[in-house]
Amino acid sequence: MAEFGFNEHHQNEVINYMRFARSKRVLRLKTIDSCFEELKDSRLVEETFTVDEVKEMLDGLQAVVRGEVEMELINTAHTNVLLLRQLFSQAEKFYLRLQSDISELENRELLEQVAEFEKTDFKSTDKINQETSKPKLAPLNEGGVSELLNKEIARLQEENDKLKARLRTLESQAMSALDERSKAERALKDLQKVQGEQQLAAKSQEISSLEDTVAALREDYERSLSANTASKKDLQENLISAKHELLRVQEQLSLAEKELDKKFQQTAAYRNMKEILTKKNEQIKEIRKRLQRYEPNE
Repeated sequence: MAEFGFNEHHQNEVINYMRFARSKRVLRLKTIDSCFEELKDSRLVEETFTVDEVKEMLDGLQAVVRGEVEMELINTAHTNVLLLRQLFSQAEKFYLRLQSDISELENRELLEQVAEFEKTDFKSTDKINQETSKPKLAPLNEGGVSELLNKEIARLQEENDKLKARLRTLESQAMSALDERSKAERALKDLQKVQGEQQLAAKSQEISSLEDTVAALREDYERSLSANTASKKDLQENLISAKHELLRVQEQLSLAEKELDKKFQQTAAYRNMKEILTKKNEQIKEIRKRLQRYEPNE
């Protein structure tokens, strides 16, 4: 089969398939012949038949023959699909993509060459090349280009696995850094909350004391007003003075609060927390830059 460019191995594979197709064809032809013989033996027992009887017999024979031929064509198409499945499976193992030209299936010149091969070479090599049935196609030759392709695929796969492992490590480090940052932020918030509650408690005590003082002065003022109108002016002045004192004390409390906040920011705990958060932010920025180098499109 030199006209088709096949080597000896592939030529033997074609011969095996043609032998299989020929056996199926012969079996189907025998089935069709048996249909005619059955009609002859079962129906053609009289000397004369009417037109309707002949038509009925031919219609029945046509239905049987049509069913046999249709079944053979369907089985042939399905068998060819299974053959292509084996070829494509072998090709995909080596990352190859096979293509077919459907128009070549009706090339009369090639079909005549195949018919001539079946009449000559196929019959002459039938006994020489007869082999045992093979459940699977022989594997493709892994030498040359296929071997280099396999090595390159294996190398790229190994490199891809390393990059994936590195990416998982970086993601783990990033998650750890984020967890530590969250813990540090929660600790800082808790510390600020405790400091704020203590300051609010102290301020509340001072304001409550001043309010009590103002209430006492107001009571004295009211008693003095009813008892002695002459001291009304003095009491008013005292009340105004007390209000001024209250405003002054509130202003001092506001200044003290600002001073406490400033002192708290100068404490070692606050500086340590701020330094930890700064370092974690820098680590996260560095990890994100490294992730950008491995995953630039994400």
